[in-house]
Amino acid sequence: MSDTNTNEMVLNGIGASPGICIGKAYLVDKEGVDVVEKYFIDKKNLKKEVKRFKSAVKSAKDEVQAIIKDTHEELHQHVYILETHRVLLKDKMLYGKTIETIEKEQINAEWALKKVVSNLKSMFQNITDPYLRERASDITHVSDRIMRNLVGANTVNISEIRKRVILVAHDLSPAETSQIQLEKIMGFVTNRGGKASHTGIIARTLELPAVLGLKHATGMIKNDDLIIVDGNTGTVIINPTEQTLVQSVERSIKYEEYRAAVVRGSHLSAETTDGFRLHVMGNIELPEEVVSVIDHGGDGIGLYRTEFQYLSRPDFPEEDELFDKYRDVVEVMAPKPVTIRTLDINGDKAIAPSLECVETNPALGLRAIRYCLQNPDVFKTQLRAILRAAAFGNVRLLIPMISSCDEIFETKRILNEAADSLDKEGIVFNRDIEVGIMIEVPSAVIMADRMAQNVDFFSIGTNDLIQYSLAIDRGNNEVAHLFNPLHPAIIRSIKHVADVASNKGIKVFMCGEMANDPINMPILLGIGIDELSMNPQSIPAVKSIIRSIKLEDARLFIKDVLKKSSSAEIVQMVQDTYGDILPAKLYYELH
Repeated sequence: MSDTNTNEMVLNGIGASPGICIGKAYLVDKEGVDVVEKYFIDKKNLKKEVKRFKSAVKSAKDEVQAIIKDTHEELHQHVYILETHRVLLKDKMLYGKTIETIEKEQINAEWALKKVVSNLKSMFQNITDPYLRERASDITHVSDRIMRNLVGANTVNISEIRKRVILVAHDLSPAETSQIQLEKIMGFVTNRGGKASHTGIIARTLELPAVLGLKHATGMIKNDDLIIVDGNTGTVIINPTEQTLVQSVERSIKYEEYRAAVVRGSHLSAETTDGFRLHVMGNIELPEEVVSVIDHGGDGIGLYRTEFQYLSRPDFPEEDELFDKYRDVVEVMAPKPVTIRTLDINGDKAIAPSLECVETNPALGLRAIRYCLQNPDVFKTQLRAILRAAAFGNVRLLIPMISSCDEIFETKRILNEAADSLDKEGIVFNRDIEVGIMIEVPSAVIMADRMAQNVDFFSIGTNDLIQYSLAIDRGNNEVAHLFNPLHPAIIRSIKHVADVASNKGIKVFMCGEMANDPINMPILLGIGIDELSMNPQSIPAVKSIIRSIKLEDARLFIKDVLKKSSSAEIVQMVQDTYGDILPAKLYYELH
């Protein structure tokens, strides 16, 4: 943080939802949850203590059910988040383990719950996928609700706020954010959370500016303080000067003009000025997010992550359960493609407790296709569900974390077994689907020419490719600043993969975070990417800038980019060459 004068103060956090709002702060207090005392329970009173815990859980469940019933239309597509919380309230790892701890250790329910939650949260700490890592926050929100009932604390009711304010809180649960009245709440600020948290997801759905992960915001912002929340830059300004206010109002107006311009064209094709069409797809975690892809003009689903159905449960999902979810997405999107990525998970993601494994470095461990090939029954169940869903639309199969040709051969063998078993059982399915692999590790880049002979497409996962190529842990704050998609080595790796794909006659897609950012479009077009996939909210802006670029110029531009030796030089080149293209010009001014 920094002081610009005796009053104005700037806090830096995570811009979880774009936009700029200016207004008075409204602090949301959470009474009685943070301080919990430990005390022992006599054996004769253990049943009474367990009953007290069960009663608190039932009250919490009733509260969540009431909130689900009252959720307003804008957030209907995110009701699944609250449904997840309702399921977690009876989850064996939370509910069952807390009761077991009360009985075994003869301790009060509050302390037992706190201990169990602490252990559960530690299981999520080493998860590499930011969305899945943020699921630890769901456990916290659910346990907080139980804890408030145990200690008799008041429940926050955001729906009762009667003035136009900016919410400031230690954290906001999905249940709390679902109560937001758009005519009253201008934006929000939290100490905790990030882009992948459900709070961040809901903020983007409501199109409210949000800055999360500020750590100490609630200790520095007072009720009725005038604050500026800039979700574009991830900054919060407390008690701004008149000059800062004027500048922020101007930036807000520019942003709203920019957003209106790109949204108006969201359903237009992403076609360059010289007639090349690039398909721009959406990434989804859950079936309910398909609506957002369609609303933002997506050309299909470029990445359907399938891990969510496997999380925080005592067993693996059945084939029919998986099939129903996949078919819902495929039918809604038909005839547009749906790219279903097979299970990218391992012991660090808390599936099936009996199979949990502790790894010192999960990012380099038994994950994704490695896990699936060691658990062929689990893998085959998912493949059967995908093949069945493929009978209802346009499905592509995507295999993550491929590092050798042998893994491709083994995957295809199991896929054929799954198809043969469905055929013998007389179950409707479609075997004629494209099979592609994620290019995420350096060995796949090096072996791309051989791998291309055995697959139908490549999909570049830039998040892991950057992490593994530059030896950077994305979750480590000490080195996170070195994580750079415009590092010359990354651009050269992507160019090599694209050239190989072109020579071998297969398509090359990109589904990592690099695809989200409009500043990367001239480079990706020049490299020869055939399709991009991103979070749905990014689709309109990306399509807009693609329509401002000439493909022939981008191909010449990339030749000069490949001669540079630093990312700073490359960023400067992009700004010098494309900084005056609208709406890109507005984008640069905002950033």
